[in-house]
Amino acid sequence: MTLPADQPSASAPDRAQRLAVTLFPVLVLLSGLLGYLLPGTFRPLAPLIPWGLGLIMFFMGATLTLPDFARIARQPLVVAAGVAAQYVIMPLLAWAVARALNLPPELAAGVILLGCVPGGTASNVVTYLARGDVALSVSLTTASTLLAPLMTPLLTLWLMGEATEVGFTTLMVSILKTVLLPVVLGVTVRVFFARGTTAVQPLLPWLSTAAISLIVAVIVGGSAERLAAAGLLVLVAVVLHNGLGLLLGYLVGRMMGLNAAAQRTLAFEVGMQNSGLAASLSTLHFSPLAALPAAVAAVWHNLSGAVLAASFARQPLPEERRPGGTQRI
Repeated sequence: MTLPADQPSASAPDRAQRLAVTLFPVLVLLSGLLGYLLPGTFRPLAPLIPWGLGLIMFFMGATLTLPDFARIARQPLVVAAGVAAQYVIMPLLAWAVARALNLPPELAAGVILLGCVPGGTASNVVTYLARGDVALSVSLTTASTLLAPLMTPLLTLWLMGEATEVGFTTLMVSILKTVLLPVVLGVTVRVFFARGTTAVQPLLPWLSTAAISLIVAVIVGGSAERLAAAGLLVLVAVVLHNGLGLLLGYLVGRMMGLNAAAQRTLAFEVGMQNSGLAASLSTLHFSPLAALPAAVAAVWHNLSGAVLAASFARQPLPEERRPGGTQRI
């Protein structure tokens, strides 16, 4: 998502994105409650989950511009290190959390898959709110998403081992169809129909929010009977996974010698996952119960990200403390 990093006033699309991210946890929580109370209404909609995810990824592609991809080439080492941190820290943390909590196989599969998906697009907006390096955030989200068809199945199957019968090719094809192809289509539409795409930019965050809310309602409806027993355990697993990811991402930025804005960015890019993709893959290839960690993460990641962003925003960047200093993005 393209956000202004150096302008004092935000445009209409940026205000829409910030408002959508602020209300997103509430809307998703309400959707989950509806799914729990009316499971018979939402359970039959399970076949729509991949289509909903495809729409979300199409909207992401429609917010990207060619300069977003050029940024990756301008700072390849930083982007490569950030993406490597994403695909090393979160999968291993997911495996460790599943083992430490002795999760049942289906829930363990869901947590591991959540750890192996790319970063979520909400991290771009949260980075903006935290006064982080928005250009770097967009570069990292784009790069990790483009690598997802290879990295997500590879890491998922490696960490699950013999606990799954799903094949590498099966997962890879699913991600290509529901992630990469819609993103490419979105970018294509943005390039060739720039004026029309720009006009609808304020609607895209809300359409994405509606799609992920529907996905959560369907997932919760599909496993409502077992949610009461497993809900607390899933919440603990998601909170641990996310919290440690945010912390380690921030520390990686410090170890790399990045500036304060970039350190904040690494925290969000590593700690916030594409819960919609995890939910879709879990439902398609595992079970509705395996999709519960992703449904919970859809709420928690945005809530924790918003709280951390508010905390960061109250802390001046080091360059701002110097007389005449300006924020470097």
